[in-house]
Amino acid sequence: MDRDGRPGWLPSLGFAFLSFNCGMAIYRSRDDPSSVAFVVIAYLALIILFRCLHLFERNPGRRGRGLKAAVWGLSTLLTLMFSYKVAAIMPLWAQLLVWAMGIFTIVAGFYAFFVAHQEDP
Repeated sequence: MDRDGRPGWLPSLGFAFLSFNCGMAIYRSRDDPSSVAFVVIAYLALIILFRCLHLFERNPGRRGRGLKAAVWGLSTLLTLMFSYKVAAIMPLWAQLLVWAMGIFTIVAGFYAFFVAHQEDP
């Protein structure tokens, strides 16, 4: 991050790479509306998640709890979406493992954001 609040060249490059790959995925799946919707929703959720993380890092004070809830909610959405897609191509035992890991991640994130008390430096 630059000092004036604008992103540096590395985050901008990462955003361009993400945008290009999402555009290519949409183009390749243009005949499958559910795949296009998945890519669009995941892309928008990632963009909003990165924005919420940026705002939280810059202003962890008053709006911290609301931003934490937004970050956890978006992370939960993405975890559920990707768990669903990955589990769909796995055998049953691997599906159970994928869903167990996803649920563990969601619960651990909730604990880390809202239950565990962190000491301020």
